Amino acid sequence: MERRTFKTFGLLATATLITAFSACQNKDTKTTETKKTEGTTAAVSPAEKIVYVNSDSLLTKYEYFKDLKVKFEGKSKNAQADMQAKGQAFQREVAQYQQSAQTLSADQRKSTEERLARKQQELQTYQQNAGGALQNEQAAENEKLYDKVADYLKGYAKEKGYKMVLTYSKGNSAILFADESLDVTSEVIKGLNAEYSKK
Repeated sequence: MERRTFKTFGLLATATLITAFSACQNKDTKTTETKKTEGTTAAVSPAEKIVYVNSDSLLTKYEYFKDLKVKFEGKSKNAQADMQAKGQAFQREVAQYQQSAQTLSADQRKSTEERLARKQQELQTYQQNAGGALQNEQAAENEKLYDKVADYLKGYAKEKGYKMVLTYSKGNSAILFADESLDVTSEVIKGLNAEYSKK
């Protein structure tokens, strides 16, 4: 199993979270100006209807996502070790055949080569199926992650009276500047982790 499988999970999870953060928007077209505040992050006033969450921070601090990451790193390593063991066993079998090939009859060589070709095909199919199964499981977990974040943010936005929750990610965001007073990341992470710890 290649490491890119887990990288794919990370990218999918990030994309899922970005979509989830946008899911809390209301169809109100009213716009509000953001006012710069002095000092560090302050509480968002009820008049502010748009807030944002830093998805990078959320991914590193949300316990559910951290647990998923550990889970799939373990599964990926196990799958990789399994494939490596099967591949090495096949290579040993091929090497043994190559050493004894000259002592075998033409019929024996032909049947052995056919058997090894079938085994190689089976090994490739097994690898593809194992990779596909892991990707399907990751996709299902991404769906759960999306639902958890979206459901929480819908309730959070409603409770706070926000019309829209945007997401910010360094180098991958349409937001070039936002006043820090609109950043509700810490509060969202705290709420998500509290909700996750109850389960």
